[in-house]
Amino acid sequence: MFAGSDFLLYAAVPVATWAALAMVRGFLARRALLDHPGARSSHAVPTPRGGGLAVVPVLAAAWVWVGVDRGWETSWWAVPFGALALAALSWWDDLRNLPAWPRLLAHLAIAGGVLAVAGPVRLGGDLLPAWLAVALAVPAWVWFINLYNFMDGIDGITGVETATLGFGAALVAAAADLSPGLEALGFTCGLAALAFLAWNWHPARLFLGDVGSVPLGFLLGFLLIRLAAEGQPVPAVILAAYYLADSGLTLLRRAMRGHNLLAGHRDHFYQLAVRGGWGHDRTALAIAAANALLVLLALIAIRFPLPALAAAALVTAATLYLLAKPFRAGNGRAP
Repeated sequence: MFAGSDFLLYAAVPVATWAALAMVRGFLARRALLDHPGARSSHAVPTPRGGGLAVVPVLAAAWVWVGVDRGWETSWWAVPFGALALAALSWWDDLRNLPAWPRLLAHLAIAGGVLAVAGPVRLGGDLLPAWLAVALAVPAWVWFINLYNFMDGIDGITGVETATLGFGAALVAAAADLSPGLEALGFTCGLAALAFLAWNWHPARLFLGDVGSVPLGFLLGFLLIRLAAEGQPVPAVILAAYYLADSGLTLLRRAMRGHNLLAGHRDHFYQLAVRGGWGHDRTALAIAAANALLVLLALIAIRFPLPALAAAALVTAATLYLLAKPFRAGNGRAP
């Protein structure tokens, strides 16, 4: 459960995140580092991009705080520093637009290195040797990192999802009595996300940029991997169910149509809702409501995994249907 110092940490994280975001936004505006509307975006006004320059260092410092307080062994320190390495790479990408393959190879190297150091990762319990568990976890983690980046396409959505996964992972870790510190790591992510939402709720005054969305996918992916490794794979899947389903089905639909899978687009279900007239704020609120149900089902899954997983599949399918409905009604065709 919570240590006494956690409450000071929980007060410091949102305040530090909000203040750092205010300073970073001023820096980005002065340098004219703006996100201009494009094929992938759903905004109409150039907006400062690079909020991750504030969010990621605060979270890395918070995770180090938790590590010191919990007396982590040396191996766990690789995680926050891996996030900082990804932030540096992604900031370079924000500025220079790096090719996809070098980015992907760097993601694989950082994720693989961190898992090799911060293990053991026993995703298959005693059924899989440690090396095979790591070999399976690394591509899954890198996929999650990149889908987290791809899904950052409207105001509020990444803040909503980060709060869901952070608070949800914390509640599952506490309820299932998992490794000391996991609940604190989750809560810091959730609190930082709420501070970011103060700047990113529609109409957004600041975007994360890849410097934010990529490291956040890394940190949250680590939390989900730890839940699975400590005997809670079903709650981990349920917490991420909406993002997994939206990104996966969108990729499948685009592949079946012969589209370039690496090209920017606005075909995600949440983007269809915005294009159909719902707007950023209504769409983000709908996703938040669905995610709240998924958090509840993740907690139920600790005791009743299969019924909770079936219910989560229904909630996710209903969410995707509702998000696509306004687009279908306005365009007379399925997404």
